[in-house]
Amino acid sequence: MPGRRLSSGRELASWGARPGEDRFAIWTGALEQRQSDDRLTRRALLGGALCAVFGATGVARAFGRSTAFHARLLKAGGVVCDALRATGSARWAWEVARRTSALARLRPETITLETRRLVDEPFIVWAGRGDLLPLSRGELAALDTYVRLGGFVIVDDSDPERGAFTRAVKRELCRVLPDFAPISLPAGHVIYKAYYLVDRPIGRIMGPDHVEAIVRGGLAQVVFLAHDLLGALARGRDDWAFSTVPAGRAQRERAIRMAVNLGMYALCSDYKDDQVHASWLMRHRSFGRP
Repeated sequence: MPGRRLSSGRELASWGARPGEDRFAIWTGALEQRQSDDRLTRRALLGGALCAVFGATGVARAFGRSTAFHARLLKAGGVVCDALRATGSARWAWEVARRTSALARLRPETITLETRRLVDEPFIVWAGRGDLLPLSRGELAALDTYVRLGGFVIVDDSDPERGAFTRAVKRELCRVLPDFAPISLPAGHVIYKAYYLVDRPIGRIMGPDHVEAIVRGGLAQVVFLAHDLLGALARGRDDWAFSTVPAGRAQRERAIRMAVNLGMYALCSDYKDDQVHASWLMRHRSFGRP
């Protein structure tokens, strides 16, 4: 299932790489071009088969372009994700595309609640730090429509040690969905096995060993992360933007796997268990590969 890596010097050179350039930037351009040119390759066909097995929800079809993973960032309540963490959205999409058979859009995009583009796709990342201004009536109505159509929201607190952003988002969501309080997702929830088998959420920091979510119709529609996931995915000029503490490289790999799982859950939210690809999972883990 994992995608082919663009790693050789000859292959990088074919995409215009020069000495000292960031390979991620070159890989990103190469992957975007390959996905554009090869929609019906084995990789794309596998992606279609995977979602056919998992099942595409009826509500997802209410959105416009919903066939590829795209980690769009939401600006709301006067708060927007900082520039460094915003780079993590492209890395997130790139990891989903590289490691799975899914298509992804790698160009970062920031949207607001009142733009018509909100309902183009059924996935947004609401990231930031600190308190929010109260959402306007129009913003509340748009958020209500988005969630009731089946949209999936990940709330990623950039300063989880303080947690002010998470509290503020919960306050605003209570105005939209007063009958649906966040609950802790059980350890066996599908987000922990949608692609990789992971034992807990993780990000730039270890954070709590569980996630909270607003669950409607049996689906987790709003997931609250107190781990700074975008911080673990963010890129600087030619390296990772932030350290992952306390476990370093191994922790970052676990954070990426959690991000991939969330991406697959966003794409295939009717997926119930891992039996359809259990044999691949076991082979994959036996060799310890990403």
